[in-house]
Amino acid sequence: MTNDTPIFDLHHDFEEFKESNDQRLKEIERKGSADPLTEIKVKRLNERLDHMETAMGRSPRGSVKSDDGAEAKIFATERKRHYQGELDVNTYRQYKTALNHYLRKNNAGNTMDEIKALSVGSDPDGGFAVPPDMGGRIISLILETSPMRQVANVVTIGTDALEGVNDLSDATSGWVGETEARSETTTPKIGEWRIPVFEQYAEPRATQKLLDDALFNVEEYLANKIAERLSRMENTAFISGNGSKKPRGILTYADGVPSSSNFSVIEQVLTGGAGDFAASDPGDALINFVYTLKAAYREKAVFMMKRATLAEVRKLKDSQGNYLWQPDFQMKQGGTLLGFDVVEAEDMPAIAANSLSIAFGDFNAGYQIVDRQGIRVLRDSFTAKPYVKFYTTKRVGGDVVNFEAIKLLKFAAA
Repeated sequence: MTNDTPIFDLHHDFEEFKESNDQRLKEIERKGSADPLTEIKVKRLNERLDHMETAMGRSPRGSVKSDDGAEAKIFATERKRHYQGELDVNTYRQYKTALNHYLRKNNAGNTMDEIKALSVGSDPDGGFAVPPDMGGRIISLILETSPMRQVANVVTIGTDALEGVNDLSDATSGWVGETEARSETTTPKIGEWRIPVFEQYAEPRATQKLLDDALFNVEEYLANKIAERLSRMENTAFISGNGSKKPRGILTYADGVPSSSNFSVIEQVLTGGAGDFAASDPGDALINFVYTLKAAYREKAVFMMKRATLAEVRKLKDSQGNYLWQPDFQMKQGGTLLGFDVVEAEDMPAIAANSLSIAFGDFNAGYQIVDRQGIRVLRDSFTAKPYVKFYTTKRVGGDVVNFEAIKLLKFAAA
């Protein structure tokens, strides 16, 4: 089956649905009501379209995509010797829940509803079938983090640090007559920066018996959990890390307007209210905030804030009564604020007195992430028998390289 097959099936089912519905409308127009068989057919096709969309994983970004519709069809196909007809998605979900309880509790304490749900997977001998995803897929909790890698500049190196230069000032020039003397002009200043890589590690362990007998792939499970944890650690450091054995974050620099003599500062713009937006015309702070960023950086600029802050920003209007924030129905992301995309970053601080809760800028130009290598896993089954250790390391660095490209909104009156 190719990746295009679900789309083809959806198109085919929709065409069949339209044809049947057209027939239903003609019957209503001609006789005043539709034939019951036609009504049943339209209803069945409508439900099939719903299941197809579910199987294709139509869900917003950042949420868990549900594959239960597709799994239910696969399961019904595999079991159709003993289970007749299409398997309802809700019935399949109840079955999965009951089966997980059965496997953990050895059927102790199962309610009649759970036993009834288990019967969907029962065979003539009274055993229970395992759902298709139990062999290697585990539904895991989505832990919120900050997607800095989506907006920052990322490079992989072969040494222990990345070095570069900043062009901190412009050359001077002037107008002169044909025979007038030429005085010396100033030479541009160049600054240097260096981003070292730091090491993250994890070392979980599991018994060899568990690895051999578990109903799912424990090694894959541990690898995924470690990768998620390391990702959350580095994303937190990109926002608030102090640079000691970890990347340095955008919130750790002093307030100031970058200049050739004092470049390593990030400008902080005040909201006009202590721990809040100003009481009068609160949206003006965001408008002023946007235009502290130079035009060269605004083209690729995005807002960055946590979800709770975005909830407050959605309430703001301009002086004409227009909301500053607009939803993005197509991309299903954080929407747009004053025409700029919003990135939800849960490591940004919540709104409080003097908090730096909103960042705005071209993070691709302003922040550099450095990878030394990918995640490396050493599987050690000898030094801690009967346990198998999974020693995992990753080396990464990060820091601001262009302080003009990022601005911070400070929730303070003065």
